[in-house]
Amino acid sequence: MDTIIDEIRDRDPEQHEFHQAVQEVVESVKPVLDRNIEYRQQAILRRITEPERVLMFRVPWMDDDGQVQVNRGFRVEMNSALGPYKGGLRFHASVNLGIIKFLAFEQVFKNSLTTLSMGGGKGGSDFDPKGKSDNEVMRFCQSFMSELYRHIGPNTDVPAGDIGVGAREIGYLFGMYKRLKNEFTGVLTGKSLAWGGSLIRPEATGYGAVYFAAEMLHTRGDSLENKGCLVSGSGNVAQFTTEKIIQLGGRVLTLSDSSGYIFDEQGIDRKKLDYVKELKNIRRGRISEYAEQYPSAVYTPVNPTLDHNPLWGHKADCGFPSATQNEINGVDAQHLVDNGVRLICEGANMPTTPDAVDIFLDHRICYAPGKAANAGGVAVSGLEMAQNSMRLSWPRKEVDDRLKQIMKSIHRTCLEAAEEYGNPGNYVAGANIAGFVKVVHAMLDQGLV
Repeated sequence: MDTIIDEIRDRDPEQHEFHQAVQEVVESVKPVLDRNIEYRQQAILRRITEPERVLMFRVPWMDDDGQVQVNRGFRVEMNSALGPYKGGLRFHASVNLGIIKFLAFEQVFKNSLTTLSMGGGKGGSDFDPKGKSDNEVMRFCQSFMSELYRHIGPNTDVPAGDIGVGAREIGYLFGMYKRLKNEFTGVLTGKSLAWGGSLIRPEATGYGAVYFAAEMLHTRGDSLENKGCLVSGSGNVAQFTTEKIIQLGGRVLTLSDSSGYIFDEQGIDRKKLDYVKELKNIRRGRISEYAEQYPSAVYTPVNPTLDHNPLWGHKADCGFPSATQNEINGVDAQHLVDNGVRLICEGANMPTTPDAVDIFLDHRICYAPGKAANAGGVAVSGLEMAQNSMRLSWPRKEVDDRLKQIMKSIHRTCLEAAEEYGNPGNYVAGANIAGFVKVVHAMLDQGLV
């Protein structure tokens, strides 16, 4: 296993996030490999860590001043053993091939855990929609899709949204796909309700993470009632994580964006959350404006000289990192432990660094990795695909009930896998092992392809 990790690092030395994701999975599944010599003979680790297909392409577009701009587009089709590639598109200045490969690799096991027939993939661009006009975003999306459309389809690869890709971007992407292919199919998920979207899809990742957290607490005879919660981010995942925590009786104390964070000791209630949704979704403003609207809140701007994020330094019961990868480091993790946090449930993908994960596990924190805890988003994307295939829409309660049952199933599967392989209560080991075993069985059944 060490040899394989070294090979990956030597082959792609700049892809640090991908190395991190692979190492976590490989270390977790060692007991599985020890029990199943066939997996080694079939070079399963080498096959599962190498994408089936990597696409990288130029995306030229024109801004409102008539100036031609050029970005890079990516799609990593990682593994299709369980079904069509499925995973979001991320539009953000930080996007590069290593980040997309890490996200695609994580997506393989996340999709496996949902019990739905979906392989894993991910895509995106270093284009940043922030500060762009609707027309600029439309022109970029149309150019991006003019290349991507050749490689996707409802039975091949079904992208969705991620950071920087919401309903607006999905609409522009779908419109261009429809024009180029001359067909109306469920090739993208996260669509608007009027033309093939699913109820609960915008809420699914945040709701699902909170459902998972509630299950973790339930196994310990506890609930979210009256729990103080730290939530990072202020986008889709953070908003609906906050909404569901409020519904279940918890109290959200923080939200953030790339400029800084707010701490509201009184708690973010429904009225305040509605303000955040209007601020971020419609006006596309900054979280600092929350403190101007509600003077009881304290806004703290980002300080790049700090070796930690002060958002994670407040006393609380639960933490829901919902912004981006590696936002909790070892210093942050120790602050969380010292300040009484006893549950961490990841709404973002890999928001916790390896040293921080070790601290959580050493202190027996209830720690749920993103591939399990935030699988609700892709689960409802899978339900959207099913509805598109049948040309019908399920009512809100039916989709929400299905989401809740899927998150309960993922929670149970993680615990059972961790128990079976001698690591009871370890959700990291359980999620990695359960997701890995299902994909590997499918790969072996389908031969050396």
